[in-house]
Amino acid sequence: MSQVDKQLENLKSTIEQEVPNDVSVTDVKYEGPELVVYTRDPKRFAGDGDLIRRLASKLRKRITVRPDPSVLSPPKRAEKEVRDVIPDDAGVTDLDFHEDTGEVVIEAEKPGMVIGRRGSTLREITQEIGWTPEVVRTPPIESSTVSNVRNFLKNEREERRDILERVGRQIHREEMSDDEWVRITTLGCCREVGRAAFILSTPETRILIDCGDKPGAEGEVPYLQVPEALGAGAATLDAVVLTHAHLDHSALLPLLFKYGYDGPVYTTEPTRDLMGLLQLDYLDVAAKEGRTPPYESAQVRETIKHTIPLEFGDVTDIAPDIKLTFHNAGHILGSAVTHFHIGDGLYNVAFSGDIHYEDTRLFNGAVNDFPRVETLVLESTYGGRNDYQTDQADSEEALKRVINETYEQGGKVVIPAFAVGRSQEIMLVLEEAMREGEIPSMPVHLDGMIWEATAIHTTYPEYLRDDLRNRIFHEDENPFLAEEFNHIDGGEDERQDVADGEECIILSTSGMIEGGPIMSWLRHIGPEPDSNLVFVGYQAQGTLGRRIQNGWDEIPVSDWGNGGRGDTLSLEMGVETVDGFSGHADRQGLENFVKTMNPRPEKVLCVHGDERSVQDLSSALYHDYNMRTFAPKNLETFRFK
Repeated sequence: MSQVDKQLENLKSTIEQEVPNDVSVTDVKYEGPELVVYTRDPKRFAGDGDLIRRLASKLRKRITVRPDPSVLSPPKRAEKEVRDVIPDDAGVTDLDFHEDTGEVVIEAEKPGMVIGRRGSTLREITQEIGWTPEVVRTPPIESSTVSNVRNFLKNEREERRDILERVGRQIHREEMSDDEWVRITTLGCCREVGRAAFILSTPETRILIDCGDKPGAEGEVPYLQVPEALGAGAATLDAVVLTHAHLDHSALLPLLFKYGYDGPVYTTEPTRDLMGLLQLDYLDVAAKEGRTPPYESAQVRETIKHTIPLEFGDVTDIAPDIKLTFHNAGHILGSAVTHFHIGDGLYNVAFSGDIHYEDTRLFNGAVNDFPRVETLVLESTYGGRNDYQTDQADSEEALKRVINETYEQGGKVVIPAFAVGRSQEIMLVLEEAMREGEIPSMPVHLDGMIWEATAIHTTYPEYLRDDLRNRIFHEDENPFLAEEFNHIDGGEDERQDVADGEECIILSTSGMIEGGPIMSWLRHIGPEPDSNLVFVGYQAQGTLGRRIQNGWDEIPVSDWGNGGRGDTLSLEMGVETVDGFSGHADRQGLENFVKTMNPRPEKVLCVHGDERSVQDLSSALYHDYNMRTFAPKNLETFRFK
């Protein structure tokens, strides 16, 4: 019998001692980081709301209780009983029974009403029918991505269970080494923005954090080939952790599965959905530009299949010697600061990912409240000495001024924006400004993936600011459903009609003008001197957006309908930059993130910024807070303990 099987036998014995004598425990299994307990008495477990909590506390594991298949009510009868228990106002849209696991997935417009106060309604459902309820939200705006991901995972349930069981056994394997050390190896995004990738390793475990591309630099990928990374074989990685969905952090994750990785990807649920959306678009753009993509859509599906979503604040075992906790990063939907607790109190490392420290219209500011962090790996995009962003209120006033001036001269405002994050922030500003009469009411055309990304935001309102979440819960107040917003379906005829029409605002991807429908809008509206191009997000070095920002007025514009071949365009429209809408903390925000940590880290690695930014921030943190700081280059390894 293996060490893991012995563990499970011991756990089953302990559980049997803790539960009442007349409650059966038929099986105990690991599924990913969770311990799954099967019982013929699910109603008894549901009747004692504290029983699972007591077991989880005693065993120090996340526990899920499932009914033994032999005791389940027939689905047809169970469905009627479920609907009798759930209030009509919950808006149940679908019930899906899975007899292999004894779970019923309940899709509802108001999941909170299905859950009930402290889970009371869920317990009542189990007491009535024996099935274990799982609740998901019905998207207020229909999302093909959310629907496709849910259907795909439903169809792959059996294989996912096999994956989760294998992962669970790997997590809970016996530790083999008595050595105690922690290493971080930098594979990208050091003294540069983009291609984020790090290896966190111990004598037991190797974890990859992020795996992105570099905007504006085709072919510059993380140093995955080195021995510390995939040079030892992709199968030697124990886990992958993704901080958020932007392509400079997520684009190349599917490549791991092409090279033989078969392990878990830990991220939040909205990041999983956004990741799939952006990666598939990444392949689509590559094909339109005539480039050979680095992987195929099959590898995107493999990535999603292997994803284990975690919620903010849940402490989760991901290896024999590592626990992972996600905290809100305030950057985009689902973005996470990742905290690793290594060994039995041996060492703690946090990777900020991309953070925004102050509250925005979309999100609460980044969390930096950790029990311990000895080393912080900190983004430095705006870490330069003079990288102070405009106050948010001033930024919004500046944007409204540009819109009003452009409207008065009969032009159009074109805003290149990231589909995820900046677009929704701008949509909220525009919706309120039109509602309050601060700018004229006019069509706001959303091109590229912006509408689909917005639909995903409304699927996960619990990740948004409290006041925005409450508005989304009430359909008549949902700001993303304002009548001014118009989804462009991607047709050139529709774009031409908009270009020939009245004053309007156009939000279009890509945010750094690196391909996508924004190229079409430049072709249509670029020659109009009465119109304005407005940058509201970071423009990385080497991108066309940065070049236009720096004064280029002769730009290459691909003909997307002609195999990607193109010509040059003379840009006659005005070019404006409105700072303050970035999803990144500015210099002050980065310093405040570190300053208010209690306790503060002993060491800080400043990454994800150009050379000047990382060195300026590293120097300031050293002088101001007397901590050891570094501005590492790619392919450096730091050993701790």
